[in-house]
Amino acid sequence: MNAVRKTKMSNFRWVICALLFLATTINYMDRQVLSLTWKDFIAPEFHWTDADYGTITGMFSLFYAIANLFAGKFIDWMGTKKGYLIAWLFLSCRLILAVGEAGNFPAAIKATAEYFPKKDRAFSTSIFNSGASVGALAAPATIPLLARAWGWEMAFIIIGALGFIWMGLWMWLYEKPRQNKRVNQAELNFIEQDNDLAEVQDRNVVKEEKAIPFFDCFKYKQTWSFLVGKFMTDGVWWFFLFWAPAYFSDQYGYTSDSAMGIALIFTLYAIVTILSIGGGYLPTYFVDKKGMNPYLGRMRAMFIFACFPVLGLFAQPLGAYSAWWPAILIGLLGAGHQAWSANLFSTIGDMFPKSTIGTIVGLGTMAGGIGSMSINLGSGKFFDWAAEQGANFTFFGFEGKPAAYMVVFCICAVAYLIGWCIMKALVPKYKPIVIED
Repeated sequence: MNAVRKTKMSNFRWVICALLFLATTINYMDRQVLSLTWKDFIAPEFHWTDADYGTITGMFSLFYAIANLFAGKFIDWMGTKKGYLIAWLFLSCRLILAVGEAGNFPAAIKATAEYFPKKDRAFSTSIFNSGASVGALAAPATIPLLARAWGWEMAFIIIGALGFIWMGLWMWLYEKPRQNKRVNQAELNFIEQDNDLAEVQDRNVVKEEKAIPFFDCFKYKQTWSFLVGKFMTDGVWWFFLFWAPAYFSDQYGYTSDSAMGIALIFTLYAIVTILSIGGGYLPTYFVDKKGMNPYLGRMRAMFIFACFPVLGLFAQPLGAYSAWWPAILIGLLGAGHQAWSANLFSTIGDMFPKSTIGTIVGLGTMAGGIGSMSINLGSGKFFDWAAEQGANFTFFGFEGKPAAYMVVFCICAVAYLIGWCIMKALVPKYKPIVIED
């Protein structure tokens, strides 16, 4: 044991975190291709309305939700390495984008639980989860220019091809910590510090962990807490991801390939990226400095992040002065979401055995997909209806379509606080699930 203590700890877990970050970045660039091309490139060619686009994004969200119902269980059954690879084969081949994306988060959260102790999971999750905002950050700086130079079809092809590079890196580098030669005993001990000491002394000792049967997962309040958290909040992030370029084009006349349009979207996601990573560290501070258990620290942090979206109430009113105000305020809202999301995902590792993490993430992401379908499908039809009504439809001093945007912004602003209250009522304190042999 003394020899182990003197050995310098390897840090390969951060290489895995970097791979997860890269996967999420590419994933979100794929997701942004349509939102950055439909309004100014595709709609003029095919005469799409907001309702048409809302239907497309809504059906994408629905198919994503259905795929997640099975993706998480599939990841638990297949294993992290193969499960993630197969999900990316779907994504890279572009057969069904929603099926490919469905495997990303269950596999990523499962990999995080395998490579990081509980106290560091929110921080590592916030790093790879920031790939969502980095992908959304890179997308407006590249996709509209690709579409303008070579056509919108080529933008889809080039971004989709990046997945093949990632797959090679994943196959080369990933193994479970105990089987990975790049992880030394000191790092393995650090990774498994939450386990009993006897279990981490010998890396050759592998304890089989019993999984929770699929339908039994619904018996636990912890499952419903996660589902509620995802259902109430994922749709907010997806709404702004899918509609922000159209919003700046509709309301302010800045097309997605204009210098100002690119600058606004880039600024929005730059704010999200920078602030959200720090948000993942907050529960670690509560645990290490304040002595809280991981769940209590995480819920404290999530309440703070749930207050960020309230700023969205001011985006539309202040937009009357400058388009920069909505970009900044939506960016702060998005940063709150990403920090919230990183901690929400990490509550699963606090409560559930590793053997069931993929299943629970899949169920929660399914709930998030249903929430996203509701807000995107509904918003598209709502925007077209409000535009037709014009001055006959008013809300908080706005008329027509601007009033409709204000309504949706209000819904987004309060969704997190409502979600947090329901989660707290379902699971008021730390209560991990223990499966009896």
